[in-house]
Amino acid sequence: MQQWIDICALDDIRPLGSRVVDRGPHVAVALFRSGEGKVFALLDQCPHKRGPLSQGLVVGEQVACPLHNWHIGLENGCATAPDEGCTPRFSVRLDGGRVYLDQDELKNYALHPKWQVEPEKYVTQFVLYPAI
Repeated sequence: MQQWIDICALDDIRPLGSRVVDRGPHVAVALFRSGEGKVFALLDQCPHKRGPLSQGLVVGEQVACPLHNWHIGLENGCATAPDEGCTPRFSVRLDGGRVYLDQDELKNYALHPKWQVEPEKYVTQFVLYPAI
């Protein structure tokens, strides 16, 4: 059974914006909000040079890394071709205007950090629940 951690109010993340959540060693999570109100959670490091994705520009459902302008999909954490690489993503739940992250996913990542992962080998199932 999933254990959800209350992170912030949905209104704390502006549309087309981001917020960083420090969840322990090696686990700074960037929360992103699309213009349509969807919320995504990625490790706050680009798969290229580990640039802070939370400081990038959100366009649609992608974020442009501020270091070298790599475009990373918010839904899957993967770079857009011709660039290659993925950053880990985390499950998000929206409930009552609050944003929640899966506690077990965060713990597992903190214990076993992964880099340059392939989506089929390590990307947790992304679950997005509508706000109630």
